[in-house]
Amino acid sequence: MELPIVYHNDYVAPLPPGHRFPMAKFQLLSEMLLADGVAVRSQFHLPTLPKREWIELVHEPDYVQAYYNGTLDAKAQRRIGLPWSPALANRTCIAVGGTILTAQLAISHGIACNTAGGTHHAFPSYGSGFCIFNDLAIASRVLQKMGLVQKVLIVDLDVHQGDGTAVIFQDDSSVFTFSMHCEVNFPGTKQQSNLDVSLPVGMEDDEYLQTLAKYLPDLLSAVNPDLVLYDAGVDPHKGDKLGKLALTDTGLFRRDMQVLSTCLAGRYPVACAIGGGYCDDMNGLVYRHSLLHRAASLLWRQYRL
Repeated sequence: MELPIVYHNDYVAPLPPGHRFPMAKFQLLSEMLLADGVAVRSQFHLPTLPKREWIELVHEPDYVQAYYNGTLDAKAQRRIGLPWSPALANRTCIAVGGTILTAQLAISHGIACNTAGGTHHAFPSYGSGFCIFNDLAIASRVLQKMGLVQKVLIVDLDVHQGDGTAVIFQDDSSVFTFSMHCEVNFPGTKQQSNLDVSLPVGMEDDEYLQTLAKYLPDLLSAVNPDLVLYDAGVDPHKGDKLGKLALTDTGLFRRDMQVLSTCLAGRYPVACAIGGGYCDDMNGLVYRHSLLHRAASLLWRQYRL
């Protein structure tokens, strides 16, 4: 058995000029993992469309209906930042299914990685910041409903606060939300996670990793989750267009190793989503996202999972 990786083979046409969300990165990431020998095809698991009622465990039915039908008004689409299309709607739902599958595989195998996911700005009744449905929240709810988990810890290391996730679980003690993000960045209005760690602009590798080490081990012990959902956004990178932190490729790899090894050492199953990343250098961006899978593959062998 090899590290389970959830693979997204769907294609979405390029967005109009001016849109900064890099749709091509999802397919390119899978191709890079294969080309570099990080993964083989037998490791890939294809997700399916999730049941609509699963999405409605988190999102209001009217919002889900409007998005499915392409009837969101212009203001709602602008808030999301992505123009609606049937292909994008399908891809959005498949990505949710991918994170659900990743979480199920993590429960079975100890660790699993998605090649998409991390849409943490989606709120119950609207989307925001390139996020339409909150896959982290939906996966948490679905696995709870299936009886596979009771307590979930969401570790969100995207450079932007997981504001949608924070609101979804603000009155729910069964899901603990931890967001470590740049203090001066989107969203302008921060929500209240169970634990928010705001970082100053320009923070570099060592200080970042020391800050993470200050919180994560104690948090795992205190929460004692049945599952960790890890949003491994690469937008803290110094070359990211929307980031404002200053991590290097090495810093991102060390971060992922730190998170995953801490979880595995404590026998906490961990399901990983790639989160955000925004850069004109597509090869560089895809490589940064692949660092998560490289770290996970290394630890899979080290822990003999």
